[in-house]
Amino acid sequence: MKIHYIQHVPFEGPAYIAAIAGNNSCSIGGTKMFAGEKLPSFHEFDILFVLGGPMSVHDTADFPWITDEMRFIDRCITARKGVIGICLGAQMIAGVLGASVRKNIYREIGWYPVTLTAEGCTSQLFKGYPESFHAFHWHGETFDIPGGCSHLAASEACRNQAFSYGDRVAALQFHLESMPGSVDQLIRNCGDELDGTQWVQGVDRLMDTAHFNNSNKLMERLVASVADAVSS
Repeated sequence: MKIHYIQHVPFEGPAYIAAIAGNNSCSIGGTKMFAGEKLPSFHEFDILFVLGGPMSVHDTADFPWITDEMRFIDRCITARKGVIGICLGAQMIAGVLGASVRKNIYREIGWYPVTLTAEGCTSQLFKGYPESFHAFHWHGETFDIPGGCSHLAASEACRNQAFSYGDRVAALQFHLESMPGSVDQLIRNCGDELDGTQWVQGVDRLMDTAHFNNSNKLMERLVASVADAVSS
């Protein structure tokens, strides 16, 4: 199995996704959009990860590569590649599938519970997931659920936390790949967003290690489910 990730800023890398690739003897490569790198050919990967970033899908004037990347994601979906979008990546998938992306009512930063919907509880992509689990969040925008997709998860601060398109495409507003080092990088580079509002935790709670291990295991299960679908 070949994994490829698209990275939008230097401080939001693949984190635990790289460990999953190593643990399963998968090859892994990446495209750094912020460095002007070219997107790969389809034969170079089976599963595409679209990572997060502080920009919006609407910021095409400042980041013209957004348009090219979204076209690439669209082609990957059409080609029946596995595609997993995280935070900004999930918003890009939503936009590609025709849904709106907009500011959420709240900024949501920290470890907050995510609850599966009825569709999420029966989804093959979330097979083996508990009905509720803590996940790491760092976002101020949200997406509508695109037509033809399944709404999989919600949180108290953000109703649309995850959706799927078929059995090969998953969009997660939250981060299951986060590790202590990756959260530290977010704090160092985006710490000005820790404004103390209702759904924004302080640094001590962000760096609480209680939830990392379980969150990473859930990412492992999702990757396995997508890999099974791609291989079938």
